[in-house]
Amino acid sequence: MSSKREQLAQWSTLVADTGDMEAIRTLTPQDATTNPSLLLAVARDTRHASLLDDAGHLARQLGRNDSLALRCDAFATLTGQVILGTIPGLVSTEVDARLSFDTLATVERARGLIALYRELGVDTDRILIKIAATWEGIQAAAILEQEGIRCNLTLVFCLEQALAAAQHCATLISPFVGRIYDWHVKRGLEVSGPDNDPGVQSVREIFHTLKSQGLDTIVMGASFRTAAQVEALSGCDRLTISPALLEALHADHSPLTRQLDASEVPLGEATPLLSEAAFRWALNDNPMASDLLSDGIRRFARDQEALEQLLA
Repeated sequence: MSSKREQLAQWSTLVADTGDMEAIRTLTPQDATTNPSLLLAVARDTRHASLLDDAGHLARQLGRNDSLALRCDAFATLTGQVILGTIPGLVSTEVDARLSFDTLATVERARGLIALYRELGVDTDRILIKIAATWEGIQAAAILEQEGIRCNLTLVFCLEQALAAAQHCATLISPFVGRIYDWHVKRGLEVSGPDNDPGVQSVREIFHTLKSQGLDTIVMGASFRTAAQVEALSGCDRLTISPALLEALHADHSPLTRQLDASEVPLGEATPLLSEAAFRWALNDNPMASDLLSDGIRRFARDQEALEQLLA
């Protein structure tokens, strides 16, 4: 029998959740996604020391301000370029998390990332700009999508974030599984199997809601802690998975059952367009989602600052 990874790939596009170029070459996923934490790991890896120097050279040769922001974005795009050389699909590159509450600044930074990719001769149709799913981030994505810049709305922890992103035509959303699981376990929840896992349940709800409303936004389950969580979302449009879990799925040759199938979701009534007030209230009224969104932004911001120190 084929491996669980091979079975899973029949129904879901597999995405490597890592910036480790050697792991990506070995695992041969379709797509890859990066974030400030993963880029920081790349920057600290001596095998990729030349990318730090190249980022400084690229920033200087562009003849603009040689700022730390520009060097960080140069490093991100150079890393993305290398990754694209090893995969057939897309790579996600994230905007500085410290801009998560500034729509116009996010738009400008995203345009800058795309300009850097063009400078490197990269086909920007293979780039997704990754933005935190705050209200301001979703509005920025709406502007960018109209310009032909495709976006990945990340740090999605509740249905309202997913709906707002999809209603504003985001190409892709990344609802998180593991961080939701962690949040509940820390508060004493005993999870007996993936079907009772609140992270798995959240992604399933988002998937079924978006498909039932005919929304085209791609749902990419993210932030997995166990292979069982991945298997419980088999059939989700995309799944971004760490190298360790991809290897575990590759080593397991037991049968896998498809759990999600967009073709079997009946169409229902569309949810009215979420207003800013309704979106903000939904987040405020959901302690888990508001806690995890804020924490995720803070974590990415700290890693962005650490990356700047390396590039200084």
